[in-house]
Amino acid sequence: MTAWVRGQRVPAPPALGDLPGCGVFVSLHRQGALRGCIGHIVGDKPLAALVGEMAVAAAREDPRFPPVTADELPGLEVELSFLSPPRPARPEEVVPGTHGVVLRQRGRLGVFLPQVAAEQRWDRDTLLGELSHKAGLRRDAWRDPESRLEIFTAQRVDDAGSNR
Repeated sequence: MTAWVRGQRVPAPPALGDLPGCGVFVSLHRQGALRGCIGHIVGDKPLAALVGEMAVAAAREDPRFPPVTADELPGLEVELSFLSPPRPARPEEVVPGTHGVVLRQRGRLGVFLPQVAAEQRWDRDTLLGELSHKAGLRRDAWRDPESRLEIFTAQRVDDAGSNR
């Protein structure tokens, strides 16, 4: 990501142990505020390559933010969330703060990492309503029989190396 922001060639990713089916999200924070977050739910590529791709995408493709600039790099904090393979779930199985959630309906998709519900102190219904809204659907769309929910867990690692 740093190379891309500085206009340099993006180096080959470092060797990471591959976790079968492990997806990853890269979250960027600046002064405690979200600055970008992009991920890949399913680990269908080598993990090192996926981390590199998502880091660059978080820096330049999150539609909520302008691309990261070189001036921002010194204060940027990077957090990786390594995902378990998602599995189908019923709404009552979702445990806010423990599960990340994917909602699919009519070509729409919404995803929240587990930490979002914990940070926002959302209960299950609020989480699923916000997820529906994020997917561009009605807030009660998660109740629709056409909606498909999946849950996953995540292991978080920040750029200081701490696991959460």
